[in-house]
Amino acid sequence: MGKERSVEIKVFGQTYTVKTDAEEGHIQEVARYVNEKMDEVLKKTRSVSTVNVAILTALNIADDLLKEKENRTAILREIEVRSKDLADKIDIQIGGKKSGKISITG
Repeated sequence: MGKERSVEIKVFGQTYTVKTDAEEGHIQEVARYVNEKMDEVLKKTRSVSTVNVAILTALNIADDLLKEKENRTAILREIEVRSKDLADKIDIQIGGKKSGKISITG
């Protein structure tokens, strides 16, 4: 991220100027992704209304995003469980080794 600039993109045949602090390449990739998703919707529906295609595309992208968030949350929970389990096993091993090696003489 850097200084804000204007980036020209083309989405569904329309040219837009976007003000952003993101890299131009990233914004172009976002526009490409949106175009791909709009093309998918257009192939699956008989609607020729740009607004309808845009709304259906937004819904599809939002659905994908929410599914990815749910997946990410599930993965993070699994990592947390496995990490705790591994830490417990390490603690047991370290505790067992320490108690076997340390002798108190006095």
